[in-house]
Amino acid sequence: MSRRQRVTRRAVIAATVGVLFAASAPAWAHVTVHSDDATRGAIDVAVTFRTPNEQDKASTVKLEVFFPPATPLLGVLVQPHPGWTAVATNAKLATPVKTDDGTITEAVSKVTWTADSTADGLHPGQSGDFVVTAGQLPDAPSLTFKALQTYSNGNVVRWIEVAAPGAPAPDHPAPVLDLAPAASASPSASPSAAATSTPTPTASAQPVATTSTSSSDGLGRGLAIAALAAAVLALLAALRPRRR
Repeated sequence: MSRRQRVTRRAVIAATVGVLFAASAPAWAHVTVHSDDATRGAIDVAVTFRTPNEQDKASTVKLEVFFPPATPLLGVLVQPHPGWTAVATNAKLATPVKTDDGTITEAVSKVTWTADSTADGLHPGQSGDFVVTAGQLPDAPSLTFKALQTYSNGNVVRWIEVAAPGAPAPDHPAPVLDLAPAASASPSASPSAAATSTPTPTASAQPVATTSTSSSDGLGRGLAIAALAAAVLALLAALRPRRR
């Protein structure tokens, strides 16, 4: 292989690797949402927005997360993030939500985290977890959060695209949190019902044991009386005078 062929081959390999990396980068370097208790209607749930820095020469200095208005999270509290300032924005609900504590007419619609300085931002090769606590999750199959990620060089990446059913994943997908159905009350009722019915055989067994004991005692008394009667008859026979 000539020198020119070797150089051409290396250039083709490098270009191919670059194209593959560029194509695969959006699949992992995007804002995502996570929760260890993603269940419909769950209470006191921590929701984490994981934000990686995908630029080589700029830092992430701002993150804006928009909450779904149709399926609101109730009682949202923002956990502190060192070196960042968080601001929560509330909005009126189109449909108030009735709870045991009363009717809720507004909920958090957006949370904005801003780095106190560029040095406090997420540098290249870093990622950060921004956490909120929801007093109660809605009864919905999934929650879609749209996010804006701002860099120190002024670039803004909009993670707001929602994939259509059956369509390929978009380049800038919005974070989606899937919610599992709430546990049914019937499985928990079965053990209690079983526990309630468990003592029944024991309670019925006691009369059975008592009846068996009474029968044996009666039989013993009958045998004793019969033996005593036989002894009396034998004694009378012995005392009866003999005929000549």
